[in-house]
Amino acid sequence: MASSEEVQSRIIIDKNEDGSRLDRVLVRRLGSRKRTLIMRLVRKGNVRVNGKRRKPESRVECGDEIFLPNSLRGESGPQIMDEISASLLRKVESLEILYEDEWLLAVHKPAGMVVHGGSGHGAGLIEALKELRGLADLRLAHRLDRDTSGALLMAKNLEALRKLTESFREREMQKTYFAWVQGHPYPYAGRMKSNLSKGITVGGERMVIDDEEGKESVTDYQVVLEAERDGFDYALVALNPHSGRTHQLRVQLLSEGHAILGDPKYAEKEDIKQFKKLGGKGLALHAWRLHFEHPVKHEPIELRASLPECWKTFKHEMPTI
Repeated sequence: MASSEEVQSRIIIDKNEDGSRLDRVLVRRLGSRKRTLIMRLVRKGNVRVNGKRRKPESRVECGDEIFLPNSLRGESGPQIMDEISASLLRKVESLEILYEDEWLLAVHKPAGMVVHGGSGHGAGLIEALKELRGLADLRLAHRLDRDTSGALLMAKNLEALRKLTESFREREMQKTYFAWVQGHPYPYAGRMKSNLSKGITVGGERMVIDDEEGKESVTDYQVVLEAERDGFDYALVALNPHSGRTHQLRVQLLSEGHAILGDPKYAEKEDIKQFKKLGGKGLALHAWRLHFEHPVKHEPIELRASLPECWKTFKHEMPTI
């Protein structure tokens, strides 16, 4: 057993993290609140593996020793858990479980709840679940924006996570979202393609934009219904993304002239105002369905998260889903 001083100054890689990226190991061990600091220190060479400088994306092996600078010592899990509020724990404990076995856990995430700590949030859904369930190795298989509701899938161990990540990367994971958008998209079905770059500053705010140097992003869409109220046109759209870029659906729909209703970052202020007049609240984007092969059992799994209660504002126009 290593001494407390050794634990604070170094991390020993075990078999569960063999082959993992260095930056991801550090974020998992030290907490996502330190992500920015971790990346900066690794790039400067202040974090060393077996005494040598390594890049953030380099892979570590079982038995490797990661030596931590003073600024990263003592930031282990228990201290981060202390920051989880009783309110967050209660909310997470009451979440609907969509699926669970010894490898996977899926929940219905409400809009407004962050999935992990960082960016001004001490803790999120994943940290609260680790505390409540005693699942120290619980990891996100994918992410949802804070304001997006719906099905969120997690892995209980690294083996399951790797296989799920591969499924996402090979586009074998089928995802369906629903969104209320401004206007009436035409044609009624099609494919949106773009190259998305994140972290671009526009008007003093960090945005995701369509840019030649960005990563290829593809989404199929289908108009489910069209509506009009008080002279304002809007529609319900089903979306099947084939890639998982940050803000992909929000930016692509904006580029098509049909921003998601209630989007505080990309929608026009007048459209947000009209949405609120209709009784709308928050970002009208919902992760409805995930279909994939179980990473261990190799059985088909389909998860569905019921549409948000706040969408009942449009109930006289809603189809049965």
